Amino acid sequence: MNNNDILRRLRYTFDLNDDKMMALFASGGKEVTRAEISDWMKPEDHEEFQKLVDINLAAFLNGFINEKRGKKEGEQPKPEKSLNNNIILRKLKIALNYKDEDILDVLDLVKFRLSKSELSAFFRKPDHQHYRPLKDQILRNFLLGLQLKYRPESAK
Repeated sequence: MNNNDILRRLRYTFDLNDDKMMALFASGGKEVTRAEISDWMKPEDHEEFQKLVDINLAAFLNGFINEKRGKKEGEQPKPEKSLNNNIILRKLKIALNYKDEDILDVLDLVKFRLSKSELSAFFRKPDHQHYRPLKDQILRNFLLGLQLKYRPESAK
């Protein structure tokens, strides 16, 4: 999945308008304009489409964590320069205050079965022997499950 798809899905799922999106980016340490957000939301074949780079998505996710959980004391975390699906899932887990069972329940909404041990492998350090990279299919199903949970009317 590309960063633009992830941002589009989160925006739709949590019904975020431009002002809210700009506030989330700012809270995560990145000032963005309404025009930038608009360009990131455009389809890839549109002439004004702009690719959302990892550091900007990381800033958005950090702002999303601040919004949902409250800012942590002291210095705010810096957005990562490089993201992968494992980091994105971890940030969403933190923002939504989910436990492993909650993630499995969301995946269950889209009939995607995953064991608890398979899920825990995604949250391990990359140098751990049981670490597994999170595939796009699982992240896509998780985002679709979130959409079904938070916007059930969209499933009709």
